[in-house]
Amino acid sequence: MSRTLQLAEQLISRPSVTPDDAGCQQILGERLAKLGFTLETIESGPADFQVTNLWAVRRPTAAKATKTLVFAGHTDVVPTGPVEQWTSHPFTPTHRDGKLYGRGACDMKTSVAAFVTSIEEFLQAQPEPKLTLALLLTSDEEGPGVDGTVVVCNTLAARGEVIDYCIVGEPTAVERCGDMIKNGRRGTMSGKLTVKGVQGHIAYPHLAKNPVHAVAPALAELVAINTAGGWDGASNPYFQPTSWQISNFHSGTGASNVIPGSAVIDFNFRFSTESTPESLQQRVHAVLDTHKVDYTLAWTIGGLPFLTTPGELVTAVQDAIRDETGIETELSTSGGTSDARFIAKICRQVVELGPVNASIHKIDEHIDVAEIETLKNLYLRTIKRLDAALAG
Repeated sequence: MSRTLQLAEQLISRPSVTPDDAGCQQILGERLAKLGFTLETIESGPADFQVTNLWAVRRPTAAKATKTLVFAGHTDVVPTGPVEQWTSHPFTPTHRDGKLYGRGACDMKTSVAAFVTSIEEFLQAQPEPKLTLALLLTSDEEGPGVDGTVVVCNTLAARGEVIDYCIVGEPTAVERCGDMIKNGRRGTMSGKLTVKGVQGHIAYPHLAKNPVHAVAPALAELVAINTAGGWDGASNPYFQPTSWQISNFHSGTGASNVIPGSAVIDFNFRFSTESTPESLQQRVHAVLDTHKVDYTLAWTIGGLPFLTTPGELVTAVQDAIRDETGIETELSTSGGTSDARFIAKICRQVVELGPVNASIHKIDEHIDVAEIETLKNLYLRTIKRLDAALAG
């Protein structure tokens, strides 16, 4: 059994459902301390939702550091769902048919284990690297995300800490480890639109004002803007066109003879770097105002988009994947959001690289055992390449 597999199993056995770290970061910190890392625990959140964050950093002793590489991830997992539906207990690491089963096996305790063992192997071979190495771990990635990575990033920014490269261990592969990495993510912004009307008897529409009828033409126009990427001012080769989607529509009393007095519509933007929250908000308000809709609208920005164009980090990761697997990896910005959205504010080069994502958040979550060492080697090769570049 490899050291990465052993550590992954040790972490999976801890029931670290958000925000409970369940001692995972202590396990990792003890190993990192032996490698010369300085450990800092940053706790945040109310007493009934205490989040544990770990910032661990190792700076060169023989030479001044010129670059910093951070591995970022989370030790928390989503709830298991009905335990009786699992083939084996979700917090008992179990092997079947060449796969390791358990909650967090894929998202993302194996990646976190591979962070640590790749660093251990690297420092064993290169005890005096030029590169500063660091880990940023949180127990609030699967939850609200307000007391986790964002708190650490704000703390580092306030100190003037410089981060040059960051690898986030989110599951990014489609069929084989290394076949896809994320070099960016779309932003997310939600709106809650309340349309005002006048409730009345459905047989006397002249005595009422139907908010559904009032807003329908505006909604049709907003839907039509999705066609051919109409929200963005220009196309972007790395992003899908910005999309506007309705998620919920509530109106009416439940009776068939009552015109509703209001309608509440929840919608969401997933947007590229070609758009901004301000430009999208202005466009929506303009459409509603043109159709003379009587409304209020509350906005929530969940995260801004980010993009790492090909450069030092992307090249190092691509080369590592090619050398280890023979795969020409695909760059992608698809999928939902991740904590990389916070890190990108203080680090210009951020990529996500992790295992196959097919079983994440599912009953019987698993990872192919054979790919665990592959993942560790991808991280190890990337560290070596970035350090060698500093050495000249």
